[in-house]
Amino acid sequence: MRVDGSCHCGDVRFEAEVELSRVGVCHCVDCQIFSGSAFRVSVLVAASAFSLLAGVPARYEKTSESGKLRHLYFCGRCGTHLYGATPLAGQTFYSVRGGVLAQRAALVPAVQIWCDSEVPWLARLPTARRVERQ
Repeated sequence: MRVDGSCHCGDVRFEAEVELSRVGVCHCVDCQIFSGSAFRVSVLVAASAFSLLAGVPARYEKTSESGKLRHLYFCGRCGTHLYGATPLAGQTFYSVRGGVLAQRAALVPAVQIWCDSEVPWLARLPTARRVERQ
């Protein structure tokens, strides 16, 4: 599936070819902190299927729990998180953040990871009162 995405301000834009089977939800504490939410939806994309169209994202380096270096890319102007990557010898994959993609409604998660860090109230979310607009 062809997708396109951008940061909130539009300075950084990209497109990619994604496989729907590679859409996932991460419940790790880092994703909770970086997303400001209970989890983060991402899709794994081969570097060869990703094209930066405009802008140059800023990069933050962190060490994951496994000890591997992670590069997290975001817009230096508006701060929108765009994608992450683990630089390895050979092919690099980008973990593109689902919320920045125009086609986000079509990206149904196929897998959930780091479920031991899932917030305990998540299973009760379907029973919470819904308000269509504030």
